[in-house]
Amino acid sequence: VFKIKAVQLAGKLLPAFNTPTGIPWAMVNLKSGVGRNWGWASAGSSILAEFGTLHMEFVHLSYLTGDPVYYNKVLHIRKLLQKMDRPNGLYPNYLNPRTGRWGQHHTSVGGLGDSFYEYLLKAWLMSDKMDTEARKMYDDAVEAIEKHLIRKSNGGLTFIGEWKNGHLERKMGHLTCFAGGMFALGADGSRDDKAGHYLQLGAEIAHTCHESYDRTTLKLGPEAFKFDGGVEAVAVRQNEKYYILRPEVIETYWYMWRFTHDPKYRQWGWEATQ
Repeated sequence: VFKIKAVQLAGKLLPAFNTPTGIPWAMVNLKSGVGRNWGWASAGSSILAEFGTLHMEFVHLSYLTGDPVYYNKVLHIRKLLQKMDRPNGLYPNYLNPRTGRWGQHHTSVGGLGDSFYEYLLKAWLMSDKMDTEARKMYDDAVEAIEKHLIRKSNGGLTFIGEWKNGHLERKMGHLTCFAGGMFALGADGSRDDKAGHYLQLGAEIAHTCHESYDRTTLKLGPEAFKFDGGVEAVAVRQNEKYYILRPEVIETYWYMWRFTHDPKYRQWGWEATQ
């Protein structure tokens, strides 16, 4: 019954792909099949973290049903992304589904971009490491992220900034904190035998995100925190000083515990729970 429901839902979603480029709309009316994008998303662009994270579900649905239509839709997205020029090797968060051109050159490993990178890695893992295309895209993306987005603060904290129109914004979102676990998960199978490097990078991101928690009164991390003007791992703007049960930091603690068995990750998780 769940497979039947999945097929029914996927059938309602397929009209979202009816765009000049095959990049799906963010929203589709399940009755009429008419799709549209958010007006605020760089003049109506589609969002990387949305259209870029359909791959695993649609590939698996084709596997379960024997119907290649779902696989073909997401494979087209991947092929299109591979052909496109990427500024500094980075994937911008916005892609116009009408023109096939990038929107605003804003790259983030947090909101608007995050799960795209996560799903490249997990697509490789789900395929029993046979989807080498996904692994290559992940490795290429991580190398560009390391080169252009990852920096170390004056106080020694490793953080992942955001690239906006040729400028690095030294701000890290809570959503970005999932990347510590992602780097650890992707360490095995990394290029040039850099497993130790990526496990260490995951540990450094976990430490930074823990600091963003530890430097607040309630020991719960803010929505975003800065590394600028003497401020490190602290929210500056009032509209970033809140916590809405986001799981990314705890997720990274969990991965780091599984890969290292260092008891501090359990302790950090317990601190947040309390």
